[in-house]
Amino acid sequence: MRESGWPEALPMPRSVSGIPDRLLGHSSPSENLLRHPILALEHAAIDGVRFAIRWAELSSPVLAWLSKEHVRVIRNVPYLGSGDSAHTLDVYRPSGHAHDGQLPVVLYVHGGGFEVCSKDTHWIMAQSYARNGYVVFNVNYRLAPQHPFPCGLTDVCAAYLWVLDNAARFGGDARRIVVAGESAGANLVSSLAMLSTMERPEPWANAVYRRAVVPRAVVAACGLFEVENPHRFRALAKESWAITKRAIEQVGRAYLPHGARWDGEHDLASPLRILERGHRFTRELPPFFVPCGSDDPLVDDTRRLAQALLLRGVEHAAHYYDGEIHAFHAMWWRAGAKRCWADTLSFIARALKQGESEASEAA
Repeated sequence: MRESGWPEALPMPRSVSGIPDRLLGHSSPSENLLRHPILALEHAAIDGVRFAIRWAELSSPVLAWLSKEHVRVIRNVPYLGSGDSAHTLDVYRPSGHAHDGQLPVVLYVHGGGFEVCSKDTHWIMAQSYARNGYVVFNVNYRLAPQHPFPCGLTDVCAAYLWVLDNAARFGGDARRIVVAGESAGANLVSSLAMLSTMERPEPWANAVYRRAVVPRAVVAACGLFEVENPHRFRALAKESWAITKRAIEQVGRAYLPHGARWDGEHDLASPLRILERGHRFTRELPPFFVPCGSDDPLVDDTRRLAQALLLRGVEHAAHYYDGEIHAFHAMWWRAGAKRCWADTLSFIARALKQGESEASEAA
């Protein structure tokens, strides 16, 4: 992976554009860009994304400091002793609250197609939850293609167990934990929630199940819930740019570069398939909130997830925001994003209240 954090495969003209070598010939890169305007546009788009990601990572400490009156941030806390920055998280606490272990907890997992972004690019998500009274653990994890499935998921599982053990140190109540993420992060938190309710052969997965702490709610926004068969988007997302479809296919190649070695090995890379295939859960799945923009190329995955949850009898709410694009809720100043955040926080509050009532009745 280059210093920018963008995978080697994406910026290369031939892997992104799909233009055959015979058309590119032996001319210089600048001549190729002039000959193929689509290629120039794709390069510009990739450079723009790379710049935005780098800017967000570099600016996040400054932006967090500027908001210190509302939220306190503890950066780069290791949740595994590897010494790898991928195994760190940031803690966001609402200012003015005592460290009495009474605040609900959010474990937030960033998106980025399993290949890019970090906790530093997604500080606004963590800050938004913290401003509304949550102790937030904003997690890094190893990225593909250098670290394909299940590396990212094993890291998120390790972070979840660490938060359960350490939330009280930061004023959080681990009994009231919510897992949240968007895009690839929505995939990861959905699989994590399922692991807390079903037995699996993998030791890292079984560790989550044995801990027997099911999240009180799952927020899985604009998720890629089935990584296998990415070609389905060529038919489903007819209105999206060609680069969008190729980027989704690149995600599949990077996250699942090899075929499954045994039946079910890749199930947890596609939590939607777990639900649709009728896998057995020995504990009840938590409530799911699944928001998505109507113009998001991934919206069909959200529709399928909502239908699978309905058939399973799992409490959920699927909200579709008209005209909104992928990860629109990050643009907090937009009316659609404000509605999405209000809906998200309302759903979580109801789920936490319901969980407390059930716990009281059980006691």
